[in-house]
Parts: sequence; C-alpha cells; structure tokens
Amino acid sequence: MKPTTRTDSDHGDHTPDRDCVIAGGGPAGMVLGYLLARAGLRVTVLEKHADFFRDFRGDTIHPSTIELLGELGLRERFLRLPLNRLQTMDAVIDGLRMTMVDFRTLPAPDRFLVLAPQWDFLNFLAEEAAALPNFELRLRTEATGLIVERGRVRGLRATTTTADGAAADTDPAAGTSTDVEIRATLTVAADGRTSALRDAAGLIPDESGVPIDVLWFSLPKPADPPPPTLAYLSPRGMVLTIDRGDRYQSGMVIRKGGAELFRAEGLPSLRQRIVDAAPVLRPVVDTLTDWDQVKLLSVQLNRLDRWYRPGFIAIGDAAHAMSPMFGVGVNYAIQDAVALSNAIAGHLAAGDAPSEVLAAVQRRREQPVRIMQRIQRGRTPGDLPHDHGRPNRTAVGDPPHAARRPGRPAARGEVHRHRAPSRARHHAGTERIGQRARVLKVGW
Repeated sequence: MKPTTRTDSDHGDHTPDRDCVIAGGGPAGMVLGYLLARAGLRVTVLEKHADFFRDFRGDTIHPSTIELLGELGLRERFLRLPLNRLQTMDAVIDGLRMTMVDFRTLPAPDRFLVLAPQWDFLNFLAEEAAALPNFELRLRTEATGLIVERGRVRGLRATTTTADGAAADTDPAAGTSTDVEIRATLTVAADGRTSALRDAAGLIPDESGVPIDVLWFSLPKPADPPPPTLAYLSPRGMVLTIDRGDRYQSGMVIRKGGAELFRAEGLPSLRQRIVDAAPVLRPVVDTLTDWDQVKLLSVQLNRLDRWYRPGFIAIGDAAHAMSPMFGVGVNYAIQDAVALSNAIAGHLAAGDAPSEVLAAVQRRREQPVRIMQRIQRGRTPGDLPHDHGRPNRTAVGDPPHAARRPGRPAARGEVHRHRAPSRARHHAGTERIGQRARVLKVGW
C-alpha cells in the first residue's frame, strides 16, 4: 500500500488520543512502548501482523540489552525463557577455531550473549507491557499515512483488519478492513527498513552498497555437535550457524543478486556449497529438500540524514538498516528506543514533543550507528579498532564508542542505578534507563 500524508485544512485543534503512537511491533517499537507506558504515558503500538511469529529475524540479544532488562526488573523473567547463552562468539576460519568476542571480560553478572527467537522476546515484552494500564497493542493494524496540521505531524492513519477465518492469521490483507485515525503528541516510525511512515514523512535513506545477500534456512544439529559457532569461513564460502537448541538457524552468504543463479544450479549444488564451507554440516544438510525451506535476505545498509520532523521521529531499521554482521540490529534498535524514551518522556507528560529534543536523540544515536555501519562495510583494516594484534577494548552500549584508552572511565557521569521497579505507574521522566556503557574485549 502506498503511504500517504493527509494535511487537514480546517486547522482545528484536536486533543491527542495518545501521548505516543508507534508504528511497528518489533524490538524498537515494543521496547519504546513499554518504557513510555511504564512512565505513565498513554501509548499505542501498531503491528500489522496477527502475531510476532516470523522466522529468520534477529535473534541476538547482547549483554547491554540484558543489563537494560535488569534495570527494568525484567532480567530474571526473561532469562527463564527457552534461550541459549554464549560466553564467546567463535568462528571457524579455514578449519581453525577462533574466539572473535569474549563476553567474559565484561562486569558481572551479564557476561554472556543470548540467542532467543525474536518472537519469544517480543511476546515477553507484550506480556509485560500488558500489565501497564496505559499500554495498548493493536495487532492486524498497519500504519498507512500521517496526519499533518500546520506543518506538524499530529498522528497517523492505519488500516485494521478483522480476522475472517484462518487465512487472516497469516495474511494481513485477509479479512474485513477498517480505516482508523490515531492522534498523538508524538508519532514514531519503528516499522522497519521499508517504513511506510518514513516515506510519508518525506525522509529518504542514503543507501550504502552492500555486496552480499544471505540465503537463510534451518538445519538440525549433528548428533555430535561442535561448540557454539557463529560462522564457518573459508575460500569456499561462508556459512552462519546460529544456535537454536536442537537446530541451527543457518545462512549461506552469497554475492548480491546471486540468488537466482543458486536456484538455477539446484539444491544439490547449494547443499554441496554448504558442506564445502562447513564440513560439520555434512550429516544434516540432506534435510534441505525444497526451495521453500530457503529464504532470501536482501542485505541493506542505509541511514537517514534526518530522522525527525515536528511531532515525528524514525528509529531502528526505519532510521538505519544494519547488516547481519555481529548481530547488532536488534540491540541498536533497542538503544534507539531507550535514548528516545529517556529524552522525551518528561516532555510528553507535559503535552509536547520538542523538535530540538528529537534532534538531540538523533545526534546521540547517530555516532554509534555510523561507527558500526563503517565496520560492517569493512572499508579498510584501518577503519577497525586495533592494537597491534592484541584484543581491543570496544564499548558496547549507548553509545558504543569505537575505542577507549585502557583505564579510561566509560561514559563518566552517566551511571544511573535504580531500585527494582514495581508494576505501579511511574512518574514520567523520573527514570533514566540504560545509561551505563560497557567495555568488551574484541579480537580481530
């Protein structure tokens, strides 16, 4: 559906229905919705699908996000979900196992990375947010355009689909559709890399050329699996193996636009390429029997020059699409949500969303995004932090500065400690979440 912007001509004053309306029920949208509702604000999150179940989405939850959940009092409940904890990120390069990232160098207790299906993480957030009286989640509701009055975004228009039979559970277009308007002090586009609201706001991302795509598929683990391994790399190819308990979420990295060539060569050729790059998968690769099991991820790397308009801001993939490298997309989206909540909650409580505050959020988040995207592009070895081959100290958090001198305090003056929160209504703007920077040893 083509996004549209409606400009009201009556210039009448309308009372906002909500303090904030968020398009997109992904990690950025759900975390922001939870944080603002926790601050006592009226929040609506729109998700166009009937549920959160979509495979081959970001599963990687970094220590900084786990620490954030701890500050919110959600850590222990989250860690009871079915998930995998990794203390290191290993890769096998030409048969040699190497530890690329060692989370054991972080302060206790969050010295590990979590691999959890994204739908479990989003369902967890939805359940926690449902306990907050001002939070509303509307499923099967797709944002289609903006309401603009006197040059300011005053809310959004959306289409809600009522389920007519089982088909509507999987196809948002199935069922009876109703157009709705939701007015809000702040409208947030968290609707992903193909954001309709971003387009309606006239914000166009700058694309960075990325020479790869990924063929995603699921494989059972071998009977005698190796230690958790992020990737297998060799001159014969690169295969990702993300641990999901008894299975791998696997991906074959291919040349951009090369998917049709792989299809033309046939599944036997793809299976052989997988085994050539990752011999450990030989006993299980024959379970890949149909192209319906293979999904193409067209890798994008882009960023908006400007994230906001009066009354409107884009965050997460809508503001900056990240590549799958290092699995940072979910965590950078969440950090956007945290930064926005910390900056805007008090203003929303007063009925305002100042553009200068939205601009400050962009400035705060833009630096770590630029640094990571430059690393993901892999422009030159000099772009990566290094110390003559020794492990590096690279910050992970908000903002994750590219390199710190050993012994230098991290984010001085931004360490905030909180008591474990209750589910009661919090006064807007009194809590600042996720302010601690973390230091992580990364080996290159």
